[in-house]
Amino acid sequence: MSDSSKSTGTQPILGPPDTPPPPKGWLNSTVAGAGLTSALGDFCYETTTVILPGFLAVLGIPAAVLGTIEGIADAVASFTAMASGYIAAKLGHRKFLVLVGYGLTPLGQVLIAMSAGWPLLLSGRVVSWFGKGLRGPLRDAIVVQSISSETRGRAFGFHRAMDTVGAVLGPLLGVALLGWAQAWYPGNAAEPFRLVLWLSVIPGVLAVLSFLLLVKDPEQTPNPALKFFNVLRGLPARFKRYLGAVGLFGIGDFSHSLLILAATQLLTASMGVVHAAQVAGLLYVGRNIVQAVVSYPVGVLADRFRSLPVLVAGYALGALSAILTALAFWFRLDSIVFLGLIFLVGGIYIAVQEALESTVTADMVSADTLAISYGALGTVNGTAKFISSTAVGVLWTAISPEFSFGLAAALMAAGTVALARLRER
Repeated sequence: MSDSSKSTGTQPILGPPDTPPPPKGWLNSTVAGAGLTSALGDFCYETTTVILPGFLAVLGIPAAVLGTIEGIADAVASFTAMASGYIAAKLGHRKFLVLVGYGLTPLGQVLIAMSAGWPLLLSGRVVSWFGKGLRGPLRDAIVVQSISSETRGRAFGFHRAMDTVGAVLGPLLGVALLGWAQAWYPGNAAEPFRLVLWLSVIPGVLAVLSFLLLVKDPEQTPNPALKFFNVLRGLPARFKRYLGAVGLFGIGDFSHSLLILAATQLLTASMGVVHAAQVAGLLYVGRNIVQAVVSYPVGVLADRFRSLPVLVAGYALGALSAILTALAFWFRLDSIVFLGLIFLVGGIYIAVQEALESTVTADMVSADTLAISYGALGTVNGTAKFISSTAVGVLWTAISPEFSFGLAAALMAAGTVALARLRER
């Protein structure tokens, strides 16, 4: 048993001490199945992400509300992530909880499709993100156990690439259907958005079936006597400093729904709101294409040069994306090329962040605390994004978008510096 297990006085969370080591080959049925499931899940909810700002615009809902909705949803996901790791460790039912998490996503889509104002929109987003928080840490823990430590970067890079394939195809189809549906509802600007939302439920249901049939969860020993706070206190000090850097960066790391809204507002004067929403959606699709293309090479780089230095570089690009957005508002730039540059940088840094935050976590903690460590990472990220998305949306409306994105850039830069100092230690 590891030192961490001894310090907490608990049994291992992820399995018995004699669990056999994972196979050397990384592209097994569990990794492939988790990747396909994530692709279908992202096909479902990223379609909503790309059209939600335009939907809110036709409903007359301001940026502050969008920021608040996204922030609350992120907060729900974060606290759910922490609880899911603990509950799974205590009861030993990881796969079941992951299936429930994926099942909540299409349910949230249904609520959003039925909404005529912000309350039901908020409810739908919260339901979907509750499912996201429930499944994320447990899915990642299952994937980690199916591979060797030397191939974590590749496996998670592949998983995030598959995840992003769905995030590309879903919004692309959503934007195309949005344009097609306008001919069917010439007098109602909201109905084309609703049609796309209803259709997005289908891949969400397929995601549940994919995980059920393809993913194998390694044997796990339930631990009814597990003490939550004892495990948290026993986590390594270096990992706690890492969480501090992640949290500081995350306080500035706003939801990219606000980037879509920014592009929509900057382009509306020259294109009109519906066309601007379509172009902004395509820019977001471009961001997702970049993320899909970059994710696996990022994993290969991390396996070769270590994950932490590559993550530092990704964080620096995140700060750059916020700076460029502030400049776009400052100079009132409606150039698709410049806006495309912002989404390009955003795609690269998101690829690094999503692929490597989990691998850095796995490098810092022992296997018997992995599920709860992933939960802690998700909680820090979600709490920080709640603050960021809410603050950026409110400051955008109350003061100016230049100020809100500039402040976000400063916080992301501070988190980058904190992470770099951790690397030096």
